[in-house]
Amino acid sequence: METLLNMEAPNFTLLNEKEEKVTLSDYRGKKVILYFYPKDMTPGCTTEACDFRDQHEAFSDLNAVIFGISADDAKKHTKFIEKYGLPFSLLVDEDHEVCEKYGVWVLKKMYGKEFMGIERSTFLINEEGIVEKEWRKVKVKNHIEEVLTYLREGEKK
Repeated sequence: METLLNMEAPNFTLLNEKEEKVTLSDYRGKKVILYFYPKDMTPGCTTEACDFRDQHEAFSDLNAVIFGISADDAKKHTKFIEKYGLPFSLLVDEDHEVCEKYGVWVLKKMYGKEFMGIERSTFLINEEGIVEKEWRKVKVKNHIEEVLTYLREGEKK
């Protein structure tokens, strides 16, 4: 997938865990952290979600809203949010249409099997709706600190 950097972020409307519609363009004027992750309740995805949870206030202080996106349904998202006290919405992309727009629906290999799935990725969309930064093939360890550091550096400019 070629980069989306410096391009207008592909707009979308998805349901959140409460089955309310969330439209990306409604968040113009704020920074949006969109993070795509493979599956609720799995070890890496739980760590990533909890890292975002633990730094939620720091992101809010930087005028940033966080949304997680996976192919899980609203019920699974609700359980995940309740179990780990996540203070942000998780969006439902069951048909992986948005994942495809962002180029994170890819062929993956695990235990010798090939399958299509979500490549862990994070996008920073600026106040004008432009993709300012993208992190692809994310490793969970220290990822949230990288995103926060990037945002803080931007605030200093």
